[in-house]
Amino acid sequence: EILARYGKVYSFELKSKLMGLRERESAEILVRESGADMTPDEYLHERYLLQLERFPHCVPLPGVMRLVKHLKEKNIPIAVATSSYRKNFNLKSMNNQPLFTLFDVIVCGDDPAIKNGKPNPDIFYVARDRLSEKFGRENIQNEDCLVFEDSPIGVQAGVNASMKVCWVPDENIGRLYPDLQGPTVSLNSLEDFDPVYFGLPAFEDN
Repeated sequence: EILARYGKVYSFELKSKLMGLRERESAEILVRESGADMTPDEYLHERYLLQLERFPHCVPLPGVMRLVKHLKEKNIPIAVATSSYRKNFNLKSMNNQPLFTLFDVIVCGDDPAIKNGKPNPDIFYVARDRLSEKFGRENIQNEDCLVFEDSPIGVQAGVNASMKVCWVPDENIGRLYPDLQGPTVSLNSLEDFDPVYFGLPAFEDN
């Protein structure tokens, strides 16, 4: 919508390059590759105004609530590790508190503990360490962690963290990367997720 005002197209190919990146880096790439006559700061300002309007109406994707509630009920430590800055995450989550209050830890892209954004694994290491601390565990091992991702760059970050990765892309993004290397499993929807495959307790409502 923003690029359209500048006579440019926000293609799924461009979107796939931006997903999972921190805001500043994402804005710089978008402006450069789209050729839009604006600065990254101007884009971020326009985007924030649009987000103020749209984000409060976000709803969870199919299968998300069922999975998160299941993991919580089974005392599996769970975290959000998002490249979104805290103010944007708060906007996205404000009308979905029954979901997000279930998470034990929330790490956002502007957290000072994160030195490098995705595809570097920093954000997943921070989430892992905070879960370890919260649950009084000396060390949660990387190989015992499961990352859910919707972006190719996020998948790469999970792989770089030596964690298992479940990739659940938007169908348009999935078509661009039919043979993406790295994820442990790729799904069309979280409704298709089988926790037993990863050694987790089975859903009890099957």
